[in-house]
Amino acid sequence: MPSSAAIFTTLLALSQTTDAFQVHNNHGAVKTMTTRQNKTFLSMTDTQSEVEKLRAAAAKAREEYERLSKEMGKEVSASGDVADARATPVTPKNLSVDQVKSIAADIEFSSGNAESQTTALDKLVQSGDFSLWKSAVRRAGSDMSMLIPFPVSLGNLESRTDGKVTGESLGVGGEGDVKFEDFQDLTVAVVLGSTLLGILSLAVLPPNVGATFTYLFALIPIGFIGIGSTSPGIIAAAIQGARSTKEDEETRRERICRHEAGHFLCGYMCGLPVKEYSISPDTGVACVEFHTSSASVAGRELSDDEIAALSVVAMSGSVAEIMEYGKAKGGENDLLELQNCFAKSQEFIGAAKQQDLTRWGALSSYGMIKANIKKYEGLVNAFKANKSLSECVAIIEGSS
Repeated sequence: MPSSAAIFTTLLALSQTTDAFQVHNNHGAVKTMTTRQNKTFLSMTDTQSEVEKLRAAAAKAREEYERLSKEMGKEVSASGDVADARATPVTPKNLSVDQVKSIAADIEFSSGNAESQTTALDKLVQSGDFSLWKSAVRRAGSDMSMLIPFPVSLGNLESRTDGKVTGESLGVGGEGDVKFEDFQDLTVAVVLGSTLLGILSLAVLPPNVGATFTYLFALIPIGFIGIGSTSPGIIAAAIQGARSTKEDEETRRERICRHEAGHFLCGYMCGLPVKEYSISPDTGVACVEFHTSSASVAGRELSDDEIAALSVVAMSGSVAEIMEYGKAKGGENDLLELQNCFAKSQEFIGAAKQQDLTRWGALSSYGMIKANIKKYEGLVNAFKANKSLSECVAIIEGSS
């Protein structure tokens, strides 16, 4: 039997001479490594194939993107940035009022065609002849309007308009509304007044005549209550009329001119084409009416951008009055027209949003008029003189 030393020597020799073991183990290791390498190779091949597909799809999408961008009048740089070819900065020519007047005379305002007016004025802006047309809504390199409404409280409106534009001055705060107490007080006054007149009739006039007048005076409270029950608006108008202060004809005419000049300036800057411009037979002052958008399609619903522009223009007349007189008197019809526009909106506009739009429109129009106060005052004088539309445009666009 071999000794322990011999066995140890044999094992040591076998461990050093590992060809037999190495062949067996290496064979298995190579087989395993080969299998893993094959799997890794297949995985890399599949990944490369997917990457190539994604690159091809991305290249195709980019080609389509560039094609659509060019169709929209936009240019795509090598870095992928998009620039609006139509929005290339144009240097204004700063034409004089007379030069602008001669150019504006060729624009067909009298027909009231929205598309032709918009096209002609857009071209003049692109050529650098005009600069204020649509200036309130143009955004360089984008079709997005700069008129973006945001919630405005009465407090914010007052603080951001130097304390001038308030709910009371606009007539939307409810301070000037006729209340139930007003009807109540007036009813008491009518009854007491009729009673006193009846008593005086009996005391002063001959018996038969006094009795007749007493019956007539007794019918006054009955008639008053009848009118109040069926048509309270008549009595409310009478109360408001009694409260209002009377203006002389000259002041009233100037107020209307300022109101209409505010409409025209803001409407022009918001890009609304003129629908009608005529002298009112009642006031003798030129009045302007705008299309709701550049596309005069009857019955069409209005977009958010169009509603925003109309909100500004509707409130601009009242704001112009407030800036001069501290209170607006001629904004009732404008508010009714704005309500009709809200009803035509593509998106439903609730009561809270309507109030926000009305206040925001007042704030925006205040900023526009204040920023262009010299041109606005020129428009006021033009409306006083009943000048033509081309002359009014020349005052806005011309450099003094």
